[in-house]
Amino acid sequence: MEEFRRGYARLCAAPQGDVLRRLREPPAPASRARLDLAALGLSLDTCGALGRLLPGAAPFAEVALGDCGLSEEGAKLLLHGLCSNTTVKTLDLKGNNLRTMGAEALGKLLRQNKSIRSLILEWNSLGVWEEGFSFFCQGLGANTVLQRLDLRNNQINHQGAGELAMALKQNASLQELDLRWNNIGLLGGRALLNCLHSNKTLKRLELAGNNVPSDILKAVEQAMNHNQDRQTILDETQNRTYILTKEVLSLKDEKTKQFLDLMDTIDKQREEIARSGRMSAARASQLQEALDEQHSIMNSLRAKLQMTEAALALSEQKVHNLGELLNATKQEQTSMAERHFTELQQQKQEGADREGKLLRDLSAASDKNLLLRNQVDELQKKCKVQQDQLFQVKQDLTNTTAELKLRAVQAEERLEMEKKRFKQSLEDMESLRLKEVDHMAQHIEASERSMQDRIQRLEAIRIALEEELSRVKAAALTERGQAEEELIKVRNQARLEEQQRLEHLEEKLRLMTESRDEAQNCCLKQKQMVAEAQAKANQLSLHADGLRRRLEELQQDLNSKEEEKVTEVNKVKVELQEQIGHLQAERTAQEGLREKIAALERQLKALSSNHREALLDKESEISMLLEKLRMKEADIARMREEEAQRASFLQNAIMAYVQGSPLGTHGSRK
Repeated sequence: MEEFRRGYARLCAAPQGDVLRRLREPPAPASRARLDLAALGLSLDTCGALGRLLPGAAPFAEVALGDCGLSEEGAKLLLHGLCSNTTVKTLDLKGNNLRTMGAEALGKLLRQNKSIRSLILEWNSLGVWEEGFSFFCQGLGANTVLQRLDLRNNQINHQGAGELAMALKQNASLQELDLRWNNIGLLGGRALLNCLHSNKTLKRLELAGNNVPSDILKAVEQAMNHNQDRQTILDETQNRTYILTKEVLSLKDEKTKQFLDLMDTIDKQREEIARSGRMSAARASQLQEALDEQHSIMNSLRAKLQMTEAALALSEQKVHNLGELLNATKQEQTSMAERHFTELQQQKQEGADREGKLLRDLSAASDKNLLLRNQVDELQKKCKVQQDQLFQVKQDLTNTTAELKLRAVQAEERLEMEKKRFKQSLEDMESLRLKEVDHMAQHIEASERSMQDRIQRLEAIRIALEEELSRVKAAALTERGQAEEELIKVRNQARLEEQQRLEHLEEKLRLMTESRDEAQNCCLKQKQMVAEAQAKANQLSLHADGLRRRLEELQQDLNSKEEEKVTEVNKVKVELQEQIGHLQAERTAQEGLREKIAALERQLKALSSNHREALLDKESEISMLLEKLRMKEADIARMREEEAQRASFLQNAIMAYVQGSPLGTHGSRK
């Protein structure tokens, strides 16, 4: 307001004090966008300044210039400024005695201005001059925004009423027209009544004090009621169509969101499948490396066994040379040889029993391995069936893959621990074997010095070889089915070597010439070695029990994984049932919408049947609305068909992707 006052003081050559005081007054809270200069008597300079300030976006929504005594030129300047205004909604010009130039300026204002909704022209003289009023009526006919017009006490005669009737036939925005206290008469009333047949927007027309007959007034009132009913029906239909379009758009948005979510889940599943493929390839490479390491270890063991066999052949040659020297002592040691022979037979029987136990353990382990393989095959079949089921519900694979990755990492850690333990045991075996080989070499060197020391060292070498054979057997048991055939060959060779050694030892014992005390000492030493061998055998049995426990733990893990997969499948089924329930709820909602549409159609038919006599000219419009509703229903049906086609295309694409993915190819190969 202050800026407007300054602009007025700057543009006006002789600003009026009353206008400045009115502009200085603080506006009331309810009228902050109101320019109130009523009853001030505005001069021509003031009107020119206001006409230059009002164009554009002036800070007023209401301008009150009633009873200002405006001249024709002043009114023209003011109204010319308001022609390009975009903020003023209400204009009050009552009591200014506007005539020809004012009527022409008002016609131009109505033709050019696009913001004024209410125009008050009470107590003017617009109807005195027919040319000016006809120009005003032409502007009214071309206007598309004015809703309320007050023309009370403007000396409008029946000719002016005819001009107004022509303007109302063209106007489609005016809702209220006040023509009280004019000179319209019978002819003007008929003209206005005839124009109401083509004007369907006018809701209120006041004709009191115009010498219009009562029957025409009643007809005008009926036409106004008719227009009001029509407008309410149009508003209701527009609201309903707006609601239906909103619901259709919301359904479209939901379907698009579901489609986007499905595509996101498909992309995530693709990434997870690629990750799982990479992880499986890495695991396969690790397992291949472990197998290669085990094969290299077996090759090293074979080389070491060959070296030991060569060393034994050399020792046997040396013993044969020594046996020729001991032929003289055969007769004295016959009794001792018999005793040793019985003891050796007992040891053979014990060794045979141990070998039988070991063979039984091997058979049991092989049976268990076969059972485990059968269980693994069954599990693979179950997994194949579950994969076929899980391909349809890939949305829940993210959680299961994460858990399986964690468990796989734990299993890999366990395998690494077992590998480390196995490597440590192999290193211990190699160190012990090297020590025994050194000890055997020392015994062979000492045997050249004395016969007694040589015999004792040969017995120690035999015991060490037996221990080595037992250890090799234990190592072969840990390797299970991978080296069973090789172990059988090694055992057969070991048995042949033992038999040959026993025969050589029998020949040596027959040739022994030592005393009974030395033989007894040798027997005691042999008993101690047997006890140690039994202790080692117990340790090996404990180790086998540990391996069995590990197998049971692995089987329990497999059972737990199966249970988890079953639970996951059940969860997926529950989620599918929930989705089916949601889809059924959506179908019921769509059926409800159809019922609502049918109810709306029934209501429209009922309304049309109730108002047929009063709304004969409205049937065409109602039929048009029904055709629009049918078109919308056809659009909805088309959209549903398109959505069904999209869903089918999406399903085909998912199936094609699943068949082309690594999991699909793996399942088909199986």
